[in-house]
Amino acid sequence: MSTYSMQTYEDFASYELQYPDQADWLLPTVLEDQAEARGDETFLQWETTDETVSFAETNRIVNRLAHGLIEQGVEKGDHVLLMMPNSLEYLFLWFACAKIGAVEVPVNTSYKRGTLTHVANLTEADYGVFHDSFVSRILEVEGDLTHLESFAILEDDGDEYDEDVAAADDTFDAGRYEDLLSDDESNPDVDLAYHDTASIIMTSGTTGPSKAIQKTYSHQYFFAEQCVNLVQLTEEDVYMTGNPLFHSNAQVLVVFPALIAGAKLCLFERFTASGWVDRLNETGATVCNFLGSMMDFVYQQPERDIDDQNDLRCLFAAPTAYGIKDEFEDRYGIEYTTEVIGTTETCMPVLTPYGSDRPEGAAGLLLDEYFDVELVDPETDQPVDPGTMGEYTIRPKIPWIMTPGYYGMPEKTAEATRNCWFHTGDGLRRDEDGWYYFVDRMGDTLRRRGENISTYDVEQPILEHPAVEECAVVGVKASEAGGEDEVKAWIVFSEDESATPEALTKWANEHMPYFMVPRFFEFVDELPKTENEKIQKAKLREWGNSDSTWDREEAGVTVSKD
Repeated sequence: MSTYSMQTYEDFASYELQYPDQADWLLPTVLEDQAEARGDETFLQWETTDETVSFAETNRIVNRLAHGLIEQGVEKGDHVLLMMPNSLEYLFLWFACAKIGAVEVPVNTSYKRGTLTHVANLTEADYGVFHDSFVSRILEVEGDLTHLESFAILEDDGDEYDEDVAAADDTFDAGRYEDLLSDDESNPDVDLAYHDTASIIMTSGTTGPSKAIQKTYSHQYFFAEQCVNLVQLTEEDVYMTGNPLFHSNAQVLVVFPALIAGAKLCLFERFTASGWVDRLNETGATVCNFLGSMMDFVYQQPERDIDDQNDLRCLFAAPTAYGIKDEFEDRYGIEYTTEVIGTTETCMPVLTPYGSDRPEGAAGLLLDEYFDVELVDPETDQPVDPGTMGEYTIRPKIPWIMTPGYYGMPEKTAEATRNCWFHTGDGLRRDEDGWYYFVDRMGDTLRRRGENISTYDVEQPILEHPAVEECAVVGVKASEAGGEDEVKAWIVFSEDESATPEALTKWANEHMPYFMVPRFFEFVDELPKTENEKIQKAKLREWGNSDSTWDREEAGVTVSKD
């Protein structure tokens, strides 16, 4: 560890746990306690409708589903895929899995074909619950699934997907969400421990496919508890989100914190920049959470007289757009904007103390009581000097608040935890006072509009195109103004073969989630390589775009989200 003096989070803010005994760090324990203590107080509100659910009713519905899962043969330790848009039913099913010790595996609703098969097979899930709009994707890869045996379907009103549902009935003997609603409303008698695995969250790989992050009950709880402290959440607050529940962000940084604090949660199916202000006013939200470029998207909306006529006191924005932060707070009447530097694997070792006057660009201070952090040279793992970018490495001071590893990928676990430190792949710098600043990704991943993207997951489907000999995918900036990465694919065609960028875009759109489809294509005769024939992606990132780069947006080519 470095020896220079620095401030820590605890120098600015007290850090008290709602549940001091780690044995109680279980979502079911918190839910049952709140159901008993708060009873008919409102916990959940669906969008801006009158559909609300109390703490006690939430527990009863969750218990019915938990017993229903048991009746379907789901046992403690079984892995359950959940692929649905945001809904109260999704939240109830997640909680029900937690009640019986089943491992929830949320699936990105954009996944299809190879990415969907990878998640299902890697996690070895043999049961799932799917929204009817995604059943066709399961049927499309049915022959490639190695473990999935049966699933239930959540049907919406209407008959748009009746043929898919009928086919699923024939192929999988699929059940229905309603079948899982047992008459038994009692708390299930299942022996749970804080170190049991509660969920598996997919994240982008570096030089390979996406990895399956195991999260224990303790890990989930501590993540959520950190958020309660970070935004100073109380029972008086209304926490609003449209972030997808298949992301760790919505689960442990919105839903679970609201449950711990006894706050009201307003859940929307999706985020909308144009409707954000109206939602604030209609829900009375006091806390909101932004991912990726959401802050920029909202700020770009036309100004309105009602922009600051809301109750919002805290915005949790990761990352915070510092170029507009002050103007954003003034325009929308926000008391404080807070930020962190964490990962799905590690919780949030670096946080901004609420109300602190942090240096511009700083994301926070070390939570020294619970974590060690070191910024190191990625080649040697030796600490770097203050002010120098190094790889963000972390280790916990108490057990089970970080991932025990990647499911089914022991070699990736060993690689990430070499020398007894978890290596995040993020490049940070730390000033002499202890403030941390995010600089760049150090690994072969990129982040676009809140989605972590493995370049491998983009390259592999493109390489399957018959005209493509080589493909290298990197993140580039769309303009000199900076911002988040956009996906660029460098293509070398096979001899006597070629394809148009429009054709490659169509191919990519059919074989990968829409957010992974490259915006930019550039065709070259060869890719820069090392003496060992490794593609020099750093050089490609440095080259960026040129006059010969094809831009999907400039060409007016759109991609389908289906």
